[in-house]
Amino acid sequence: MYLSTVSRPVADQPDSDRPGSGPRRRRLALVSGNVVALGTVSLITDVSAEMVAAVLPLYLVLGLQLSPVAFGVLDGVHTGATALLRVVGGFAADRFRRRKLIAGIGYTLSAVAKLGLLLAGRSIPAIGAVIAVDRLGKGVRSAPRDALITLSTPPEALGRAFGVHRAMDSVGAFLGPLAAFAVLLVVGQSYDAVFVTSFCVAALAVVVLVLFVRERPTDAATKSPDDPAVSVREAFGLLRGGPARRLVLAAALLGLATIGDGFVYLLLQRREDLGLRWFPLLAVGTSLAYLLLAAPLGVLADRVGRLPVVLGGYTALGATYLLLAGPVDGWPLIALTLLLYGGFYAATDGVLIALAGPVLPARLRTTGIALVQTGQALAYLVSSVLFGLAWQAWGPQVAIRTAAVAVAGVLVLTLLLLGVPSRLRTRRVSR
Repeated sequence: MYLSTVSRPVADQPDSDRPGSGPRRRRLALVSGNVVALGTVSLITDVSAEMVAAVLPLYLVLGLQLSPVAFGVLDGVHTGATALLRVVGGFAADRFRRRKLIAGIGYTLSAVAKLGLLLAGRSIPAIGAVIAVDRLGKGVRSAPRDALITLSTPPEALGRAFGVHRAMDSVGAFLGPLAAFAVLLVVGQSYDAVFVTSFCVAALAVVVLVLFVRERPTDAATKSPDDPAVSVREAFGLLRGGPARRLVLAAALLGLATIGDGFVYLLLQRREDLGLRWFPLLAVGTSLAYLLLAAPLGVLADRVGRLPVVLGGYTALGATYLLLAGPVDGWPLIALTLLLYGGFYAATDGVLIALAGPVLPARLRTTGIALVQTGQALAYLVSSVLFGLAWQAWGPQVAIRTAAVAVAGVLVLTLLLLGVPSRLRTRRVSR
């Protein structure tokens, strides 16, 4: 697979046109070139994003002396405050059939936001505004990018495609904190140097998107260029359909169980009294586990079903919270926590979208994915603020135990929503 192959995804070609076509040939095929190109863009972007994310908790909590509540609000803004704009971006991509363009706008906004951190200085409102712009970019780009993946991949291979994409994404998440560590090692405690380097890397990702990602204006199997544009009523009509509505509600419930990376790493740092220079390497450990597990778990989801893999991922998240509140300490605690936390991301990040893909019509695929992501992001905003309040009121140990109980409750509710086969049409891939 090379980036030059993205002009015609594998999914576009009928079996009779593919050399050596047949069940075995299809099993050996990995993913389309377009998925590889999008994975490359995500890899580079995540290097940039994780450089900032790796130092931001230290910068805010230790450098600017933010309280846990204030950090929870900013962390929630980092993911959830611009969540509704995900739907706007998804709807615009479907209506104008320009998914690549909308994704490009999102990637550009996130790149510019890195420079905004330099201008914000020590002003908390300004930092919050810059973080909101960065998350606006992520919100706008996520659904069009994931829709491009689903439209470049056969339904039975979506788990594999998202697994490969998320594995490439996690390579960037692995390299980003290392890059931040290297910058801090060279220049000392200069966060500005991290922000400038992050911007340069993000700009490179936009260039790769423009040059190598391809988009089919229409999906040959379901629509033609003469079809009417998607309307607002039609887009939100998705929530009237049983499977789509249940998916959005389940995604929101799952978002309530997630407290955010910053809190997890701060708890580890406090418990083990880690030096500040080593703090960015905690994200490296999570990303390494994610990198190793994303593709295998994506393939497993195609084989045994996507919902069991998602539920298994949230079980790993609950175990992570229990470890942080348990008697284990030292390097075993750090290693087990980062392994389980990376496994949680590998089992849920792309697999949840792969679960949603076949349920959503191609014409409204981007809008449907945006609705799922918005439900999750808004819930995450609530959970971050609530966890910050719990930390300040009860202390970190009681707060993290409460989060573990919340995960258990959410798992039961999600199973009731999606666990009955007739409620959500998913398919296993026969081998």
